Amino acid sequence: MDIKSPTSLLSDKQAENVPIDTDYMNFIQRINKTTGINLSEYKEAQMKRRLTTLRLKNGYNSFDSFYEAMMSNKVLFYEFLDRMTINVSEFWRNPNRWETLRDVILPDLLEGKRRLKVWSAACSTGEEPYTLAMILSDRKALLESSLEASDIDDGALEKAKQGLYLERSLKDVPKDVAARYFTEEGSMFKINDSLKKAVQFKKQNLLLDKFDTYYDLIVCRNVMIYFTEEAKTKLYQKFADSLRPGGYLFVGSTEQIFSPAQYGLESTETFFYRKKL
Repeated sequence: MDIKSPTSLLSDKQAENVPIDTDYMNFIQRINKTTGINLSEYKEAQMKRRLTTLRLKNGYNSFDSFYEAMMSNKVLFYEFLDRMTINVSEFWRNPNRWETLRDVILPDLLEGKRRLKVWSAACSTGEEPYTLAMILSDRKALLESSLEASDIDDGALEKAKQGLYLERSLKDVPKDVAARYFTEEGSMFKINDSLKKAVQFKKQNLLLDKFDTYYDLIVCRNVMIYFTEEAKTKLYQKFADSLRPGGYLFVGSTEQIFSPAQYGLESTETFFYRKKL
């Protein structure tokens, strides 16, 4: 499915006689040209409101001046990426879903094999892939498995690689698990080196970049809610194409796929979708 470009989106608004904020539309086009990030694939009202707040907070009266400042100020650009992607994450977020992964999905995937290919897409600051690493480690499958994690935000990836977290990020981690995999360092908690070494972090634009294939498990949670319906359809198909037959896609608690069959998927447990054999 083709996703609308910033230019075609502008044409659609003109045809529908929708008031055009040329300052913001020009910003979308310039960001797309220089970074490959297509903001028109995100829900417009939500994204525009978020970026307007950021622009005004930094003292810029227009998106044009805000763009110029971002191009010469890396700190401001990284702040833009943070606001665009909303890097809010926790370990074991929605614990019952992770328990389903641990007790139902992984035993199915590990039946007859010990090496899994796993990907945490839009991993933010690392809480999700490290949660996966903990679960795989407890299942004695981490060392033999491949665990990848990707995000579009360099700043978030750097924090993930550091592996240092505030105590509030650990609030849902079972106490015995936290004791095994974290070390307290002052006001922070450090993830064990064995888990850090197990996760391969990389920068990736989900909407633009090609995906690897034959994954046993792809986890992409609490990200799709920011995209347009067209972008969601494109991404769900890309994820499905990247799974091996029998592999699983694990999505967030607000991201249920209502017609999984169109992607060659079938619903198994809640928020888990299996690629048909």
